[in-house]
Amino acid sequence: MTSLIANVIGVQGSQLLWASFGITTALVFFLVLVFNMIGDALGGASFNPTGTASFYAAGVGADTLFSMALRFPAQTLGAVGGALAIKEVIPAQYKHLIGGPSLKVDLHTGAIAEGLLTFLITFIVLVIILKGPRSSLLKTLLLAVVTVALVVAGSVYTGPSMNPANVSKRFPSSFVCVFFTE
Repeated sequence: MTSLIANVIGVQGSQLLWASFGITTALVFFLVLVFNMIGDALGGASFNPTGTASFYAAGVGADTLFSMALRFPAQTLGAVGGALAIKEVIPAQYKHLIGGPSLKVDLHTGAIAEGLLTFLITFIVLVIILKGPRSSLLKTLLLAVVTVALVVAGSVYTGPSMNPANVSKRFPSSFVCVFFTE
């Protein structure tokens, strides 16, 4: 999508790197904004179990241990259902693009990189949401910038991901509660 938009607006050459970052950030901003509106319309639904766990651990929100025990499986089922739905409706010529991230370094380096990136995104999200600007649009923009920056930083190690479970593709037994839709 980013390259398509870059071609349409005529960005090329040395401008492409920064333009790609800006276009991707704008796309992430739009998607997060839409999902926030959907979540608000559904009464505060959350689409990311990492955020739910972080806010619970920080003592923020009204979640109890019981509600967390119900929310996590629901979010997992929703993620699996969404991934399967995407696999069903994506045109055949694009199916090769959805292979997902893969480990590009040794297992220990990948585990450290993914763990560090996951910690950073979780910590920065908590800071932005709890101590950041009051404007929800500005918060969403900051979240988009941070997400894209950390995904780009981690792409050297495991592709576009910030999920420590991805390093376990070679050794699935190294993580207990990991599922893959592949």
